[in-house]
Amino acid sequence: MAQQITGAVHEIVFADEKSGWTVLRIVPETDYPQAQGHDGTVTIVGTMPAFKEGDPVKFTGEWDNDRRYGMQFKASEAVERLPKTEAEIIAFLSSNQVKGIGPTAARNIVALFGEATIEILDEDPNRIAEVPGLRNIEVERFIKDWTENHVQRHTLSFLQDEVGCSPKLARRIYTEYGVETRRTIKTDPYRLAIDEFLTFKKADIFAKKLGVLDGHLVRLRAGLVQAMHDFAGDGHTFAPRSGALARAAKFLRMENDEGLEAALINLLNAEQLGEELFDGDNRAKPTRAIYLPRFWYAENAVAETLNAIVIRPSRLIDRERNIDSLDLIIKHFYREGIDSPAPEQISAVQAILANKVSVLTGGPGTGKTATLRILASVLREMGYAFKLAAPTGRAARRLSAATGNDASTIHRLLKWNPDTGHFIYHEGNLLRTDMVIVDEASMLDLLLFDSLLKALPLKAHLLLVGDVDQLPSVGAGNVLRDVINSGIAKVTRLQQVHRQDEKSSIVRIAKDINEGRMPVIDNKSSDVFFFRGIRDPEEVADMIVDIIARRVPNRWGFDPVQDIQVIAPMKKGLIGVNNLNGRLQQALNGASWPQVQVSGKTLRVGDKVMQTRNDYERDVFNGDIGFIQSIDFEGRTLKIKFEDGNPRKPRAQLSETSDASDRDEFLAPLPGSDNITYSFSDIRDLELAYCITIHKSQGSEFPVVVLPIHTQQSRMLRRNLLYTAITRAKQLVILVGTRNALQEAVDNDLVEERHSGLLHRL
Repeated sequence: MAQQITGAVHEIVFADEKSGWTVLRIVPETDYPQAQGHDGTVTIVGTMPAFKEGDPVKFTGEWDNDRRYGMQFKASEAVERLPKTEAEIIAFLSSNQVKGIGPTAARNIVALFGEATIEILDEDPNRIAEVPGLRNIEVERFIKDWTENHVQRHTLSFLQDEVGCSPKLARRIYTEYGVETRRTIKTDPYRLAIDEFLTFKKADIFAKKLGVLDGHLVRLRAGLVQAMHDFAGDGHTFAPRSGALARAAKFLRMENDEGLEAALINLLNAEQLGEELFDGDNRAKPTRAIYLPRFWYAENAVAETLNAIVIRPSRLIDRERNIDSLDLIIKHFYREGIDSPAPEQISAVQAILANKVSVLTGGPGTGKTATLRILASVLREMGYAFKLAAPTGRAARRLSAATGNDASTIHRLLKWNPDTGHFIYHEGNLLRTDMVIVDEASMLDLLLFDSLLKALPLKAHLLLVGDVDQLPSVGAGNVLRDVINSGIAKVTRLQQVHRQDEKSSIVRIAKDINEGRMPVIDNKSSDVFFFRGIRDPEEVADMIVDIIARRVPNRWGFDPVQDIQVIAPMKKGLIGVNNLNGRLQQALNGASWPQVQVSGKTLRVGDKVMQTRNDYERDVFNGDIGFIQSIDFEGRTLKIKFEDGNPRKPRAQLSETSDASDRDEFLAPLPGSDNITYSFSDIRDLELAYCITIHKSQGSEFPVVVLPIHTQQSRMLRRNLLYTAITRAKQLVILVGTRNALQEAVDNDLVEERHSGLLHRL
């Protein structure tokens, strides 16, 4: 049960400015003999706002008897306790809260404003000029210090105490709105949802505390904007007007959309949403499209830039230098000792060199990577500058290894500047290159594509490489498919399966699935197996754990953590990502020590984890997989090795009774490892990755893929999902479940429509 302790801050022992993790000592208002030191102070630890010595603070949390530091109070919430009586206010004002205000000036202030002093000065610090006896310089200093220091802390307390924000979230909100935070939120509490600080549901609860009625315009506006964010979360760049109104009505629990039309017009007039009529070209019927502004601007910019690139002359089309010479290509590869390229690969390279905007597509085993290797070699030999990039770190590393050239994520290529919140390369600072090659372009969303095109010189070539039959991007947009269907790009489809893949059952089965044929899986091949006829979902989960922990390692020698990846269609259910991750963690790393439990998650040294959002400061991005190397309980941090680092191989499983030397050895970072530090409060950005969703597997390849396939997942059994999962495997695919579920997925060729205006604009 949560307890409270109140007191004045005596000393700040440690404070991490970024995470808010703080260790401080207070002089408590009530005695706690079991916890107070010789100086009468109590130690408080937790994530909290920045306090100063002398600040009166109320902490909520629980006592903890740390075996190293003794009794201390672990705070889950910390809010400034504002003084109430005149005596407390005088003491507060004269305790160096504001420079230049001593006891005499403090008494004069309180004599004028009384017990309402704090409230009055918070609302308007300029009223300090009404206090007799203060010089102009003291008034100016007071206004500046009160605004910068006290209002900030008071606002952070308001956000935690009344809105219910965590200390770290309160800091983020204050950084966004500054001294206007309280006024902004009280005027429109739904700004917290619109600006994506809180869910709409949480903002709605707070709004009701302020007396906002269900049919109030400010609530209807927020519901519409939230509905548009939900459409974007589903991959759409716009929503049909009727769809936006219907989703908002459902979201707001309204029986009809009465009143929402007026709210929509209000948002359109304020340019917080945009509307455009598509006349039916490339569409079955005209559409009134509602946009969040950033997607409208991005679509228009992408279309304009692609058209400008296409009509601009190129340096590469230079007959005098024989760029398209077949002899050059073939001789170059014979010199390197590589088999001569196939005719369609040579034709593909010629097409890419002759066209400013190109697409290279094809299924697994058709030679997309080999074609890129040829192209890179030709460009390198002829002295042309080119950049290789991919949406994810794993895809970029594979691209680099395949071509022998440096490759990076698109984010790293454009160089994010955390100080400005923008990329360093943009329309005012272009990349220095003759060609940009983007692999795994099916993962490319509209906003990232827009940022890339802004940084691309108009003279340069652009090549998008990807399998258009895979799942579209997680982010909003349908970039690869729209570019292909628009006709603006020269599209080369590779179809021939090459020698090294002719005997691959993975390639054959993927082709069958993609073309709507039920694949023949007789368990006689060396790379595809189907444990079928398992109808009980719990038995499917049991079999998957056994396959990974015992069968595959024993038969083929694959490492169960490093080499094998479970991919599931859904997160929920017995054979969903969440449950399988818990089962696999226990089976593969269950006895590992140490471990940390934060926000309902248990993470251990050696665990395989995935980053779930782009973190530009750490240079780690959504979908990156790493391994926990060590946990520091004193500093409340853990270290993770990304970039395909080896997972920690525990020297021995340690228990609570292991001695200090054992633990020190166990926790020591691996030699030469490039570890990234996470605070415990940042664990919310991590999730276990023994099992991941099919969407999260895009752009990756794994030696072994294990896939549950069961009718319990019917809602997600679609052909393109199954095809994407199968093609993630390099050496071995194992399916576990039922034939009926496999047939259902193969037969379901429904590709969810994405509302995108890019095709219309192109």
